[in-house]
Parts: sequence; C-alpha cells; structure tokens
Amino acid sequence: MRASFAKLMPSTLGRDLPASFVVFLVAMPLCMGIAIASGVPAERGLITGVIGGIIVGFLAGSPLQVSGPAAGLAVIVFEFVREHGIDALGPVLVAAGAIQLLAGALRVGGWFRAISPAVVHGMLAGIGILIVLAQIHVLTDALPKASGLDNLVAIPGAFFNFVSSPEGNRPGAVVVGIATIVAMLGWEKIRPLKLKLIPGALVGVVAGTLVAVFGNLDVKRVEVPENILSAVALPGAGDWSRLAEPAMILMAITLAVIASAESLLSAAAVDRMHDGPRTQYNRELGAQGIGNVLCGLAGGLPMTGVIVRSSANVQAGAVSRASTILHGSWILAFLLVLPMVLKVVPTAALAGILVVTGWRLVSPAHAFHLHERYGLPTAAIWLATMVMVVATDLLTGVLTGLALSLAQVIPHYIRGPLKIEGGAAQTVQAGAVRAVPELKLSGSATFLQLPHLNAALERTPEGTPVRLAAEDLRHVDHTCLEMIREWATRRAKTGARVEVVGGGASGLHHSLAMVAHAAPKD
Repeated sequence: MRASFAKLMPSTLGRDLPASFVVFLVAMPLCMGIAIASGVPAERGLITGVIGGIIVGFLAGSPLQVSGPAAGLAVIVFEFVREHGIDALGPVLVAAGAIQLLAGALRVGGWFRAISPAVVHGMLAGIGILIVLAQIHVLTDALPKASGLDNLVAIPGAFFNFVSSPEGNRPGAVVVGIATIVAMLGWEKIRPLKLKLIPGALVGVVAGTLVAVFGNLDVKRVEVPENILSAVALPGAGDWSRLAEPAMILMAITLAVIASAESLLSAAAVDRMHDGPRTQYNRELGAQGIGNVLCGLAGGLPMTGVIVRSSANVQAGAVSRASTILHGSWILAFLLVLPMVLKVVPTAALAGILVVTGWRLVSPAHAFHLHERYGLPTAAIWLATMVMVVATDLLTGVLTGLALSLAQVIPHYIRGPLKIEGGAAQTVQAGAVRAVPELKLSGSATFLQLPHLNAALERTPEGTPVRLAAEDLRHVDHTCLEMIREWATRRAKTGARVEVVGGGASGLHHSLAMVAHAAPKD
C-alpha cells in the first residue's frame, strides 16, 4: 500500500505543495487585474489562469515556468476588444494558438530567443507605461481612454474633477488604490523573514478591500458569476466566420509572435534561477499553443509564460511541474467554492496592483544596464521601441525595434557571418597536458545566427572544460553575448571551466573575459 501511495504522490510534493499555494496567492489578483485592464470581465483572466496552470503546466517544456494572462498583452487585447468586440477574441486566440502549435512542430522555438533583448524589454517598457496611464483612471473608478496618449492628456482632469462626479465614490476609489499600493510596497520592504512567501500583491489587495469594507465606501467591485462554469462559452458560428477578415488574421499573427517571444524569453530567465532541467523550447511553444487554443474555446484571455509568477514559484522552492499544476487547481477550487469572496474586491485595488506591475515593466535600470554594457546604439533600440509602442501601437513598436536591430548588425554580417569549427585543444591542467573540446569562432556573431551558435554550445560535453577560440571573432552583438554568458554560467554551476582565448583585437576582450570568469578557475 505504501509503495502504491508513493507512486501517486511524487517525492517532491513536500516542496511543490507549499510553493503552489504561494503562486496561487500571487496569481489570483494578477489574473483578475489583467483581465480588467484588458477590458474584459475578471473571470476570463481566471479561466486562463486555470488552463495555464493545469493543462499547460502538465505539457510545458519549462517545468517551473508558470503560464497565465500576461500584463504584456493587456494593452493589445484592450484595443482589440474595443474595436471588434469581445466575441471576436475567442476565434482569434484559437488561430494564434494554432500558429504556435505549428511553429513548435516546425522546431522554430529557438528563433524566438534570437529576438534582441533590447526590443523585448523596450516593448515591455512601453506596455508598462500604457498600463500605468490606463490604470490611473481605473483608480478613480473611471474608464480608461482608447490610447495611451489620450490617457496621458486626461490625467489632470481625472484627478481634479473626480470630486464633482455624481457616479459612485471616486475619492473613495482613490483612497482604496493608494492604500493598496502603500500596503504592497510596504510589505515587500519590511516583511519578516518567516513571512517572506506571502506576496505583496495579495497583501495590497487585502488592505484595499478592508479599507473599502470598513470604510463602507461605495466603489466599483469585481463582478464574477456565481458559477464559473457559466462563464465558459464557445465562440458562435458568426464569430468563426470573421477569421477571414484581414484585421483578425493580423491580430492572430501578432498575438502568436508576441506571446511566443515573451514565453520563451521568460523560460530562458527561469532557467537562470534554478539548476533543474533546461527548457525544451519547441515543446514549450507547442504547450503554449495548446493553452491558447483552449483559452479561445473557453472564453479566456491570451496566455504566456509569466516571469513574476514563475519567479515566485522558484523562490518558494518548487522543484517540479507539480507546483504549477497545483496552483491552477487551487484557482479552480477557489472559484468553485468561494466565488462570493471575489465580489468584495474593489477594482481600484486591482488597479493599484497593476500600477506597480506596470512601473516594474518599465524598469529604467535595464536601459542603463544596456547602455553601460553594450553602448548607446543598443540602448537607443530599447528607447525607440518603447516610444513607438506608447505613441503608436504594439506591433509598430516591435517592428521598429526589429528593423533597428537588423540595421545594427547587417554591416557586421556583410563583412563575414559567424563560422564555428569544432575540435580539440591541448591545455595544461594540474601539471599534465590534456585535450579539451574547443570551438573556434570567426566572423561576426549576430542574432541572425543565434540558434546555430546556441546549438553548437549545447553540443559540447557536459561536465568538462571547454575552450572558446575567438582570435578571429570580429564582433559579438548583445543578443549572442547574453546567450553565451547564460551558457557559461550554467556550466560554472557544474564545476566546468570555460576558457576564452582571443577577442582583444576586436575590442571584445573585456566582454569575453567576463564570460570566462563566469566559470571557476582551476
């Protein structure tokens, strides 16, 4: 009997079970807040959280990554729903998921990693600004405007005229929102070590809700159905027919590309946080596709792998996919048993959480990091992408960043693309001459050849020293260099030394030396 029980209950459950509850506490307010920021009912975000946890968690190629509704897609979904209606979202999401499934089957997952980090972080920074501008209006129980610039222009009026509004209690909503922000940030700053796993977002929402309840404030509350299953609705026949419209096709492609890039870059970040199995990118891409197809059929929001919930999962001690699956189960159980609890949560409290989340997406420190390590042109790509996302739209901003990235590397590529030759080199270790695997790199290493470079590095034997011969390497862009650093850091944790030779003639000696220093010396 004991042996049978052990087969049903994994040995890691003692760590995965408490971690899953922590992720559940982080995910609940974010799922609802992102749904409201997307212009849809809160339960649609929770549906995506359930599917992302249970289904995608079971299939994922990144076992410790958590999937769910992402703040990074809230702006584009809001604009789409405003223009085309909420009923059109389901079929588009199914199409986007199908594109992801096809991309995973064609094994192009590695190419999404080749997108410049400057473009991705610039996109997230622009989205963060748009979220903050929109949620400032929600903090006053008002509706956000159609665009980020409109929201910016309307902010003075929102705060100087809300007292005279006959609708609800807008000053009360502002009090709730501010209380939420103060409680969230204050808790994260002073929380005791014994309570470190209690997330700030949860403390903030509880504080804002208590202010509204005990203050008897007439503010807007979250609306959720008595039975969550009633919110699951298949798209109608008329909605499917709209997939032939160019706007629907463009939206499906946009969602697929951005969701895939965000998911796989998040998975790469999660890999740096733990020593467990590495991400299988094509499997992860296929799992995200299945998740988005199911979200489209069930009436949910688009999903991605999300770094905030994934970080909470790793930091809480999760060691297997059981934690992610269980967190989705906790959300479902809560919706089935205690949906009435959600109805007392003010929307202004969720807006407060998203204001903080949006500002953290902006992350000005990352721009300074790019400038310090990779120079002004790379930081300029970040800035241009961010500005275009805010001033125009998400797709235009991303395309602008990609075009600038391409313009940056084309001259180096024309002078000679990257060439990789494998072999062995003689080195002296502990007084003896030994042969170690060697990769000779020549030409220019740019994001255009990142999958090829990554594959060559991953083929090197595990647990043994590796030598990178870079005497003839003229240029390394920041996308490839970040990937090399991640690879070297992983090898360092196994005790394997990475030796870098050359690179000084092209001015890359210092950067490549930092890669070498990522591994321990003999």
